[in-house]
Amino acid sequence: MSDSNTVLITLLVYKIILIAIGLWASRRSHSTTDFFLGGRQFGSWVAAISASASSSSAWTLLGVSGAAYLWGLSAIWLFPSVLLGFLFNWLWVAPRIRKLSVQEDALTLTSLLVTEPHQPLADTIRKAATLIIAFSFIFYIAAQFKAAGTSFTSVFNIGMPAAIATGALIIMVYTLLGGFWAVSVTDTLQGLLMAAVAIILPVAAVMEVGGLNQLFTQMGTTTIPHYMDLAGANSGIAAIGFAIGLLGIGNGYPGQPHVVNRFMALKDEKSLRHGKVIAITWAVVVYSGMLLLGWATRVLIPVVDNNEDIFFLATNSLFSPVIAGIVIAAVLSAIMSTADSQILVVSSSVAYDLKKRNDERMILRSRVAVIGVCLLAVLLALWVDQSIFNRVLFAWHAIGSAFGPVLIIRLMRRHISNKAVLGSMLTGFALTVLINSQPNLPGDIAERWIPFITALMIAWFGSQKKSESP
Repeated sequence: MSDSNTVLITLLVYKIILIAIGLWASRRSHSTTDFFLGGRQFGSWVAAISASASSSSAWTLLGVSGAAYLWGLSAIWLFPSVLLGFLFNWLWVAPRIRKLSVQEDALTLTSLLVTEPHQPLADTIRKAATLIIAFSFIFYIAAQFKAAGTSFTSVFNIGMPAAIATGALIIMVYTLLGGFWAVSVTDTLQGLLMAAVAIILPVAAVMEVGGLNQLFTQMGTTTIPHYMDLAGANSGIAAIGFAIGLLGIGNGYPGQPHVVNRFMALKDEKSLRHGKVIAITWAVVVYSGMLLLGWATRVLIPVVDNNEDIFFLATNSLFSPVIAGIVIAAVLSAIMSTADSQILVVSSSVAYDLKKRNDERMILRSRVAVIGVCLLAVLLALWVDQSIFNRVLFAWHAIGSAFGPVLIIRLMRRHISNKAVLGSMLTGFALTVLINSQPNLPGDIAERWIPFITALMIAWFGSQKKSESP
């Protein structure tokens, strides 16, 4: 059986499973709480793996491995930045947001950001949050579609428009059917696939090189300048800025609606305790695996046209056509299904946050929004040429700087005025967009720290300690 036929068969089987999950989930989605938060009945495995997978995807598999291949040892800073983000989210954010969302009967992150729902600017905050979510996540979703389309094209030799449209259609169908249950269960399956491949592929690559000692020895003999320097080509203050800038990637974690809504869906404290162990273990396995894969592939395949293709190049060179086809198909499916969480967040913001909660047409509007988001993301994936790594990080920080600071202050049991909430959100988002349009500093330190810290200060000074218990 040829490689392409193996990929095709595996993809078809996987997509049938996804559609079946969507049909199953549709029977569990009878209310807005079911559709947007799975009825708050998530156990540890579904919450932990789906939250981890939805925050990762193409950026992790293709972007991080590609960055390690291109940058060398300096890519190591990506590991602590991500791990710190996971630790902060699960150890500090998760227990607090779960309790607060139950107390306030909030189904979305935006609901928690509007602290004075009956005061002036409440509707403005909802509209601003919806626009920020839609703008940022359409970039994020487009990056997933582009990754899937590029992979389809390389395996099946079909045109990019058809490849991207096919992946988008499948995702749209099961998201429409089952809502939060569907995307969370499929994301759990995706996350387990990612973890398995993040073990198998790097281990095979390192073994092919001759072991870890041989890997670092051969990395040290490369002719690429500064490949074994922790700060790359940067030195002095620029080196410090590079490291701090990469560590700033972790700032985006608390403000990601598609991640923190898994914490809101946890059913009990036991699920939270077990979930944090599962999620942090997953992060260690997957991100260390992708770094090792990038470095080992530099030794095995010294020259490539696109560093973000090395995941698939390594797979094809290390495994037989049948095994390689299965690995590529499984990971391709995982990449494609990642966009579902972001799509649901955008649709829930449009359908739920902008309208009255008791509107009987809420789920219908949500499903219409799903279709609209998919179409816009497909167009962006086709017509905007940018690397997956950079596109995802831009969207990540735009939304993280808009929502993270306000959420952190709220979870510190401080009351924030609507004026401060709106000012913090708009400042964090606008500064990210503005700085992103300027020449990059080492590690993009300005984009990853200035908007976040500025928004955090606005939220802090616009808040006051609550006198009553939460």
